[in-house]
Amino acid sequence: MNSGTPHQPKIWALPVLSGFLIGTSYIPFPPWASLFCFVPLWLFWGRQTCLKQVVLGGMTTAFVFTLIGFNWVTYLLHEFAHLDWPFAVVGMVVYGLIAHLYVPLAGLLWFIVQRKLAMSARLSLWLMAVITLLCEAYSLTLFDWNFGYSWYGANIPIYQWAEFIGFSGLSAATLLCNVPLYIAWQQRKLKSGKIILATVAVAFVLLNVGGLWLEARLPKPDASFRALLVQASTENSEKMAAELGKGYSQEILRRYLTLTENALTAHKDVKIDFVLWPETAFPSLMGEQFTSNPLPFALATYQQERQLPIITGAYSLDKASELITNSLFVLNKDGEIVPPHYSKSILLAFGEYIPGEQFFPQIRDWLPATGHFARGGGPTELLVWNGYKMGAQICYESLFPGFSRALAQLGAQFIVNVTNDSWYGTWQEPYQHMYMTLARGVEFRRPVLRATNTGVSTVSLASGKLLEQSPVHQPWAGLYEVPYLKNPPATFYQNWFWLVPGLLWGGLVLVLVIGVIKKRQIA
Repeated sequence: MNSGTPHQPKIWALPVLSGFLIGTSYIPFPPWASLFCFVPLWLFWGRQTCLKQVVLGGMTTAFVFTLIGFNWVTYLLHEFAHLDWPFAVVGMVVYGLIAHLYVPLAGLLWFIVQRKLAMSARLSLWLMAVITLLCEAYSLTLFDWNFGYSWYGANIPIYQWAEFIGFSGLSAATLLCNVPLYIAWQQRKLKSGKIILATVAVAFVLLNVGGLWLEARLPKPDASFRALLVQASTENSEKMAAELGKGYSQEILRRYLTLTENALTAHKDVKIDFVLWPETAFPSLMGEQFTSNPLPFALATYQQERQLPIITGAYSLDKASELITNSLFVLNKDGEIVPPHYSKSILLAFGEYIPGEQFFPQIRDWLPATGHFARGGGPTELLVWNGYKMGAQICYESLFPGFSRALAQLGAQFIVNVTNDSWYGTWQEPYQHMYMTLARGVEFRRPVLRATNTGVSTVSLASGKLLEQSPVHQPWAGLYEVPYLKNPPATFYQNWFWLVPGLLWGGLVLVLVIGVIKKRQIA
């Protein structure tokens, strides 16, 4: 029975409540409401008789949680797009309306299908859950967030299960827990409701105990290295001036060399195996054809004097297309480039390319300020040097489990990620992006080294344990001793990568088949 019309504030408070619960369960918040955050919205949907209200309810939830969990977009629009603050706020509102349309889409699909099949309330609930899970898993977004990362961000041991089902699987399991808690709420005055609630609580505790066991049973590392991570915290205006040939290049290189030299002095009694600089840290073109240019020559001279290997992000040039690449280079102790270098292959839309420009080149005329980069070949080979087999990632590529899986399949012993998060502010995105990047190390049980321009730079071990974290928007250098396995075994998730998507689609088919059979029985 409906407790009122959809226009009553009490009813419309439910989608708002779901948005609040979801938004405040994103990093940097703990996942305090993840297990029941969709319950209010699903209760709202279950009371509706009009498709319009279902869609509006979903849009309300998505809008609220986007404003809470992703308000760093406002800073991005101000810093990257150079919009005045009032226009950046308007842009954030627009982003809030379109960023997570998977929620109203899930409601729309559920409403149409359950009406078509005249489903029972219980079967309709399962349909609602499975469609929500699938829409969340396949949502189109520039920042591929899911509900699994928050467990890692809060250091709750359940995240260790990502070794088996990935963080996308953890996200699906988290949302699936909303189903029994939905039923528990409906039956809250009955003993059955209390039993369901207790069962979920016990299962959650057991899964966390299991997570502790999974971490404890990891194989002991059989090798280690020492890496120095350097974070110069270069301002965007300075980086852009250097990239446009308007100065600052020598100053930026001087900062990196000074930070590196100071760290070497501070650790003069320690052998450092290599130094890691962030994405596009080297402020000039790098490649075999540029070695005699002033800045590459200066860096090579410094390395020869210190006998110091450096891995650095830099721009390079793709000979075939004559376009700039966003690349990662290994330079040996004499400053020589160790082939092959890696070039970023998953480019950022409207930052490094324009979607559809290969079919409609005139789009480039409309957006001339948008970057135009060549794509690399993808995760098809490792950076191999000094016996290390390193999987290379540049910034955004860390968000895609399939990319890191390909590196693991190639035998990567650890992952090297270089990033520039200087466009996003200081309190949300740097930590969200950090945990999303380091999550790949848990899924495939490899250490991850993450060097950024402005933070957060850090190292995570195969267990997921984080070592020292750099401050945000401050120059910094940190030395790490990183244990690793020379021949890391494949994880269950690596071998059964498509298991969770298969189960989700299989679950949808099962619910639909049951719905069709029941409808025919009634007819």
